[in-house]
Amino acid sequence: MNLSLYFKKFFNNSQASGIILIFCVLISLVIANSSLAGSFQNFLDKEVGTHLFDLNYPVSIWINDGLMAIFFLLVGLEIKRELVEGELSSFKNASLPIFAAVGGMLVPAIIYSIFNSGTEYSNGWGIPMATDIAFSLAIISMLGKKIPNSIKIFLAALAIVDDLGAILVIAIFYTDQIHWSYLLLSFGVTALLFILNFLKVTKTIFYIIPGLFLWYFLHHSGIHATIAGVLLAFSIPTNASNVEISPLEKLEHQLHIPVSFLIMPIFALTNTNITFSSEMVAGVTSTLGLGIICGLVLGKLIGINLFSLIAIKLKLSSLPQNSNWTQMIGVGLLAGIGFTMSIFIALLSFKGEVIIQDEAKFAILIASFIAAILGFTILSVSSKENMEPEED
Repeated sequence: MNLSLYFKKFFNNSQASGIILIFCVLISLVIANSSLAGSFQNFLDKEVGTHLFDLNYPVSIWINDGLMAIFFLLVGLEIKRELVEGELSSFKNASLPIFAAVGGMLVPAIIYSIFNSGTEYSNGWGIPMATDIAFSLAIISMLGKKIPNSIKIFLAALAIVDDLGAILVIAIFYTDQIHWSYLLLSFGVTALLFILNFLKVTKTIFYIIPGLFLWYFLHHSGIHATIAGVLLAFSIPTNASNVEISPLEKLEHQLHIPVSFLIMPIFALTNTNITFSSEMVAGVTSTLGLGIICGLVLGKLIGINLFSLIAIKLKLSSLPQNSNWTQMIGVGLLAGIGFTMSIFIALLSFKGEVIIQDEAKFAILIASFIAAILGFTILSVSSKENMEPEED
């Protein structure tokens, strides 16, 4: 095979990005538990940038708040396209991820609180509410065309709503101070972006530049800056035609490879460097560990499917096209991959409590691993069941 064709096939393979992501997780864990751990952490803590306009941050912040905003931009573009011309274009389909996300946040928080109400861990109720959108989408992408595209879109929309909910929880309950002047400036830039859309401005650069300011203002407001990517995505013009390529579709195409094969692997490499300790293992059987594991694995599964069932029975929503409840169970489990967002909330929940933070990290890691394995397995089995009638 021609080398250029081989690389083109590789980069267009959705499974390849998932495999690379998992490989980066393993490398990160090895580094974190080797003699390189200190040097690697020093690199992540190294401040880069300029003090001009207060843009001097550690490498880890540039990755988690900067590069991941681009990831959220791509996912937001995909969601908007589906809302306009695809799987989410009907109200019944579009509403289901919202109902599912609400259930996927409430039930895990309730389960965690049952375990930890009145204890020193009670403030961590927000930990199992979060879904790590990058890792959950990476796992489901490894299934390729074995499952309907509607299920992938459902998980992506669910994860975005879930992450927006987590960001609101962080802003309201875990943020020491909101800088309202920057938040108001963020609202102003957002309004400008949608005015540009209304005026039918099609040059992408006229959206990207205000988008950079939106990221800056949100970051300084105290709210997680990755939401800027979603807001920017929803302002980019598109159309309901499959013939004319819109600015949204052009940008989506341009971002696919750098996000899948550069940004997400960097994110995985720098966010899974967890150094194991005896305190972590001991914390798994504590009410903290049980609350996190049961919240992420069982809470997400029950909450997402229960609220989805209620919405469908009330005829407010419908199942994703060509999907079934077995696949919904698989998605409910994959949404239990809390990982980096859950770890972030754990650090905010137990500031200064290093041992508790370590216990929470290990419980999140175990829960995310269980959710990933079970979710992937169930979706794989469901795809084989769906293929059997076609072979007859």
